[in-house]
Amino acid sequence: MESLSAVIITFNEEKNIERCLKSLQNVADEIIVVDSFSTDRTEAICQAYNVQFHKMEWKGYSETKNRAQSLSRSEYVISVDADECLDEQLIQEISQLKKNGFNGVYELNRLTNYCGSWIHHGGWNPDWKIRIYPKSRVKWNDAIVHEELLVPDDLKVNQLTGRLHHYSYFSTTQHRLKADQYSKLTAIKYVEQGKKCYFFTPFFSAISRFLSMYILKLGFLDGKAGWNIARISAESNAFKYRELRRLINKNQ
Repeated sequence: MESLSAVIITFNEEKNIERCLKSLQNVADEIIVVDSFSTDRTEAICQAYNVQFHKMEWKGYSETKNRAQSLSRSEYVISVDADECLDEQLIQEISQLKKNGFNGVYELNRLTNYCGSWIHHGGWNPDWKIRIYPKSRVKWNDAIVHEELLVPDDLKVNQLTGRLHHYSYFSTTQHRLKADQYSKLTAIKYVEQGKKCYFFTPFFSAISRFLSMYILKLGFLDGKAGWNIARISAESNAFKYRELRRLINKNQ
């Protein structure tokens, strides 16, 4: 039977981390948590589950995740976020893979819970993410936001049928704050890429994002949650381009 290491990065995840750890208990041979000096009960909860808990100054998503997987003993790792957990079918599939042997990389389909509602439309479902892979051949890229795995072309990409449950936001306020945080980072990335932004770009980008998520991708079928997701995504998209214009003008 092959071994599998679970790697998680955390910062103040006391609301989520226990659910995540419980779902990994029967599939992971070890659980590595790299924490950026949480000030809540994250560490205490992790210690109760006998994980390997490491503290590290925040260096960005990619560098922190790469550090976490470098600490693992197994060649194959499963990388999960603290607000995610494996459903029962996914646990069974991974257990079978450990018996049969891993081959290539594995995509997991995330199903997001938003303020208590499961989201099935609006571009949030399906949401395939490569999360099981050989650490010696796969690393996270150096993007400051929306980091992705660099997977060699010769590695087969497999899809599992179980779900990775994602408990994203507990309130619309939390959603907006997080979305704006990502928007600021994306604006910085756009500046580095030399992307331009015109006076009308924030407005049109917001309208386009809302219509795409709420109408074209059927977000309205998710009711109030679908409306809030599309609305906040549109508002934050406009904020991203306003921030980009600010940074461009600042650097001139």
